[in-house]
Amino acid sequence: MTEAGPTEQPGDILPVHLAKGYETFLSGRFRGEQQRFHELAAGGQKPRTMVIGCCDSRVAPEAIFDAGPGELFVIRNVGNLVPPYAPNNDYHGTSAALEYAVMALKVNHLVILGHAQCGGVRAYAESQADPYTRPLSAGDFIGSWIKLLAPAAERAGAIPDPVTSDYIERLAFESIKQGIANLRSFPWIATLEQRHYLSLHGAYFGVMDGRLLVLDEASGEFSQIAPQAHAAAFAQPRF
Repeated sequence: MTEAGPTEQPGDILPVHLAKGYETFLSGRFRGEQQRFHELAAGGQKPRTMVIGCCDSRVAPEAIFDAGPGELFVIRNVGNLVPPYAPNNDYHGTSAALEYAVMALKVNHLVILGHAQCGGVRAYAESQADPYTRPLSAGDFIGSWIKLLAPAAERAGAIPDPVTSDYIERLAFESIKQGIANLRSFPWIATLEQRHYLSLHGAYFGVMDGRLLVLDEASGEFSQIAPQAHAAAFAQPRF
């Protein structure tokens, strides 16, 4: 974890490392892609793909897919979960983002991007294994949110005690499948998919090994894509 140094204090207007990063952005990427930013500002965004990812700081969709500005419409939440269609007066951040991406931006692809070592998935499994697990706060917002994993957990099988990494991965896979089912509960998503204007995808990123697995809905299995490029990346010396 990055700690505040002598030049970075809690009262700073902006954390020093962010200000320095912005300076690097200005002299590097922004300068090189200034025309692209100008076009995006003048013409608006027209991404073809929306990614539903996790808040986990290790799993940045733009980095994983080497996406430039304006290429991906991204929403990130705890556990990359998709709630079912529920038009009521509650607050629906993920559903609102889906509505905007599909109905306003007219994206062609919806991708649920799960990942290894997901804290949200583990938190759900551990809370079910130990009913005395205390919430992080009095509001227990995370506890309420990750209850969306319940249908996936039913298919993942009995929760081992202690919870194992194999089970966490299995539950993460089932959660991605459930997320796709929940996407289809939105009438406009289901209709557009049936008319072949919209495609739904599931993917899973290995934080440690960099593998990207994608879901084949016909078989229900996840398989690695670009295995040769992955092997080549590890064949190169790192120094």
